[in-house]
Amino acid sequence: TGLLVLAGKGENLLYCFEVSPAQPALTQVTQCRTEGSTRGLAAVPRLALDVMACEVLRVLQLTDTALVPVSYLVPRKSNQDFHEDLFPDCAGTLPATGAQAWWAGNNQQVGRVSLHPTRRPRETFSSPIITCTPPQAADASSTEPDADQSESSSYSSPSSPASLSASTGPSSGFASSPSQKSLQSILGPSSRFRHTQGRVLHRDTHLTNLRGLSLTTPGECDGFCTNHQRVALPLLSAGGQIAILELSKPGRLPDSAMPTIQNGTAVADLSWDPFDPRRLAVAGEDAKIRLWRIPEGGLQETLREPEAILQGHTEKIYSIRFHPLASDLLVSSSYDMTVRIWDLSLGRETLCLRGHTDQIFSLAWSPDGKKLATVSKDGRLRLYEPRRSPLPQQVMGMGWRAGGASRCLKGEGGEPLSRHLPAPAVLSEQAE
Repeated sequence: TGLLVLAGKGENLLYCFEVSPAQPALTQVTQCRTEGSTRGLAAVPRLALDVMACEVLRVLQLTDTALVPVSYLVPRKSNQDFHEDLFPDCAGTLPATGAQAWWAGNNQQVGRVSLHPTRRPRETFSSPIITCTPPQAADASSTEPDADQSESSSYSSPSSPASLSASTGPSSGFASSPSQKSLQSILGPSSRFRHTQGRVLHRDTHLTNLRGLSLTTPGECDGFCTNHQRVALPLLSAGGQIAILELSKPGRLPDSAMPTIQNGTAVADLSWDPFDPRRLAVAGEDAKIRLWRIPEGGLQETLREPEAILQGHTEKIYSIRFHPLASDLLVSSSYDMTVRIWDLSLGRETLCLRGHTDQIFSLAWSPDGKKLATVSKDGRLRLYEPRRSPLPQQVMGMGWRAGGASRCLKGEGGEPLSRHLPAPAVLSEQAE
């Protein structure tokens, strides 16, 4: 969709921007005020969205005591039809290739699937959390909400209709008059997301009574990770414990102790396998990566033995990312200033990328899976093509030295998103 949600840790405002390669800066679409302060944020997979309610994005906000779903909806006159313009086909859940075939040069892309409820494959998933309340479209004469109204969020029940404004124009389902079309020809095409509204979903959909969350993960860690089935939350308990919560079971968590993953060391980062919803990769402060397999239906007892352990880094690992196209392919960065690519089917490292002279803050694969971008403390963005060379193919100065944490994200068209960000303040977060 090209939508990006930004939030600062400790703040209760979520900012939604539209990212367009044709625009020199991000365009703010809306902002949503929440009850709790943000400790982490993660997006729900697109195949889990309630498309018939025109839900274009859903994120999970981690607070001190709860996991809160925030939904972004586009007001339309009719919610009985599927709106093709809002929901282009998206990547499916089956890998395009394997790790060894990718190294051999296979560039096959993940198959695209329709978000239309009657056209999507049966093996794809649907949202286990809720069905969103469709926003009510207003008359053509209605206006946009004022600034104060856009900051607030609705806590209405899923059975209660939300009052969201609509606009005249193609995105709202109303026909444009000749004068409107003339104005659009002067100002350029308007965004179909320009009237998107963000709102906190009903409390019945929240996971509450969270206790003992770890607040010591590095600045680039999202604080938790989610897929369409469950959430993994690092805990403050000794031994690097990780709670696994089922999204299909919202509500208040019990006061008694729950089964956890005993990682054995403090968690630095963690990530779900995009092609295997039961496999969780956990980077530890002991320079090891542990792979855990969650039983069907969730944890029933504490897990103490990982499926595999990857060793190779000499210092604490900072971040890990799965490949977007190939199965069993994982990349990691470390304080030893190396980036290592692992073949999980073989259980070993296949390539070590070098060329960094300072701490690596973040990394991201390009959407086509060919390139890898990193951003480091020296304020440089490095682009790698791992199948061509272990050294960067391009090094770009970003105009500032990243004194605190920085984030590199994959953008549309294969470029790192940091190239589209207008100011260091958006990409960098100064450490306290």
